[in-house]
Amino acid sequence: MDWRDSEEQARFRGEVRAVIERKLPARYRDMAARGEPQERTWEFDRRAPETERREAATQWHAALNARGWVAPQWPKQYGGAGLTAMEQFVLNQELARAGAPHVGGSGVSLLGPTLIVHGTDEQKARYLPPILAGETTWAQGYSEPGSGSDLASLQTRAVRDGDELVINGQKIWTSGAHTADAIFALVRTDPQAPKHRGISFVLIDDIHTPGITVRPLIDLGNNHYFNEVFFEDVRIPATNLVGELNRGWYVGMTLLDFERSNIGGAVGARRMLDHLVATANADPLLRGRLRERAIREEIAQRYIETAVMYQFSLRVISMQNRGQLPNDEASMSKLFASELTQRIAATAMRVLGTTGNLTDRSHVTNTIPRHYLGAVPATIRGGTSEVQRNVIATRGIGLPRG
Repeated sequence: MDWRDSEEQARFRGEVRAVIERKLPARYRDMAARGEPQERTWEFDRRAPETERREAATQWHAALNARGWVAPQWPKQYGGAGLTAMEQFVLNQELARAGAPHVGGSGVSLLGPTLIVHGTDEQKARYLPPILAGETTWAQGYSEPGSGSDLASLQTRAVRDGDELVINGQKIWTSGAHTADAIFALVRTDPQAPKHRGISFVLIDDIHTPGITVRPLIDLGNNHYFNEVFFEDVRIPATNLVGELNRGWYVGMTLLDFERSNIGGAVGARRMLDHLVATANADPLLRGRLRERAIREEIAQRYIETAVMYQFSLRVISMQNRGQLPNDEASMSKLFASELTQRIAATAMRVLGTTGNLTDRSHVTNTIPRHYLGAVPATIRGGTSEVQRNVIATRGIGLPRG
């Protein structure tokens, strides 16, 4: 298979590289050089004074928005770039190589595409421009304490009361809810219907609406990213319903983001390995570890696996570029990527040995143990490994359902 760029792709790649070279804030260049994970640019406290993080996020958002690259998959008529699948692939590949973060969060990747397909003209006019401008950030209210992989069993209720919907219930693992301006959610509006029916998709356009409580969930690395969100008699206009009443499951599953190749994960895995080797070579206490046969073979195996991951990405994008919709292929890519992330983190910790206990940010190896702790949920988020294997078995291999 010839994976070389076509003439048009090469021109576009050059354009992307030029924008990164001219516009990427120094903050992100420095973070990439230190091997730190990409920052979630939409997560900062808008009520706080200007900070370096906020300034960098604002500058980078503006640079991408000027070319429609905040939402590269959205049609041009809605402010996106209308890029082809291959152009999205090239854009994400170059961003990942430079350690340049994405922008927009769930508003760009999930809510925007949903509104473009299912929203009213009024909803599109009201909500899409602030998402593109970075003025409104959205959290996703899907998972609940008893409804994770089996999302359709959710129990958060919304009851009609005149011109309003009254919401009661709880969401959990809500990424970035503590810094979000608003939240979209799946709620049950007909408890008597089968579980995949009787669900509606609603917009709560102020996360500080009376009755909403956001509580932090601190992860293993002592980071605040996840939250639990409680709804107690929260009232929203009935016009904030997206799509048909009781058809929210189908609305919520809408995804127009055609770039599902996970090229960012493939490039990021290789960058993590490169950082590990560079870090060990720079430390006299660790340099000798790289000469140990078992360690060298393990690192070599991880490099081979990153090459395999890259091929998974190319396989998915080649299907999309032909107008095909990857199904079990996307599950294979996700499964391999998430488990590879954990294997690389474990290899890195073995190279560090006892130094891996040092998470102090002043220590040169501090990013590696933080990667290790952050890799724990990789096989859970975005669909567990068990769910991915079921998809591969039933839709890919054709095995009967258990």
